[in-house]
Amino acid sequence: MATDDTMHEAVVALNASAAFNRQVGFEVVSAGSGSAELRLPWRADLGQYAGFLHAAMIAGMIDTACGFAAFTVSGNVLASHVSVNCLATAAGDAFVARARVVKSGRRQVFTHAELFALKGDDERLVATGEAILVPVGAPA
Repeated sequence: MATDDTMHEAVVALNASAAFNRQVGFEVVSAGSGSAELRLPWRADLGQYAGFLHAAMIAGMIDTACGFAAFTVSGNVLASHVSVNCLATAAGDAFVARARVVKSGRRQVFTHAELFALKGDDERLVATGEAILVPVGAPA
């Protein structure tokens, strides 16, 4: 079993290998033992018309954080279902998604995530989500 430090390094490398994650600026804060935390600094080009973080970015953060949490217990995974609930406008200096594995099986990994907007020392819950991921072999 990999240590959390080793797993964190593996997830950082996985994050760096994804062009989308690099383009938008996802940062792996922590990963290991069925959990992952992802951070995204606010940029205006990631916003929607009213100046809030775009729902596509909210969904992307939740999907990615859930995938990374699942990766820590099952290796490479693909999402088969993602569900997102936007609870409040996403406005802040940065955003953090915290995901955890709820149940892991041979064929499916069930995960849950919460997305927070950060403004100074304030942290406000703005979205929740779930993802079901399917373990797969190494990429071709």
